[in-house]
Amino acid sequence: MNLLYRTKQWTGRAIAVLLAMVTLVTVLTLGGTPALARTASSTAIPVIAYNRLPTEAQQTIVLIQKGGPFPYPQKDGTVFGNFERRLPKESRGYYREYTVPTPGIRHRGARRIVTGSRQEYYYTGDHYKSFSLVQSIR
Repeated sequence: MNLLYRTKQWTGRAIAVLLAMVTLVTVLTLGGTPALARTASSTAIPVIAYNRLPTEAQQTIVLIQKGGPFPYPQKDGTVFGNFERRLPKESRGYYREYTVPTPGIRHRGARRIVTGSRQEYYYTGDHYKSFSLVQSIR
């Protein structure tokens, strides 16, 4: 009864986080794999397993975890503004972007890994038009 009373004071964001945690525990307990992650704004973001990423994206995540060196040091690690609003809304500086090299081209290309301050990783292969939340990072 006391728990029900306290939930009235929760913000929408806290409820969304709680629901995400309950969903994750349920899925892991039942042995399934979630197909979509819900953000605080109820926008569905597809989930991709780490081992399903392109090899270059996996290598970029390893570089991020090691702190570099990065192929484009003047751009990699810079603030990602989320101007397209495809990722959950956060304060400026929350997200950072990193180049995922594309074989056969001599410029940065369209592929990126975007990280969040809470250690989440997002992959985009189409220059921010769509994102997938990376699951099960080594």
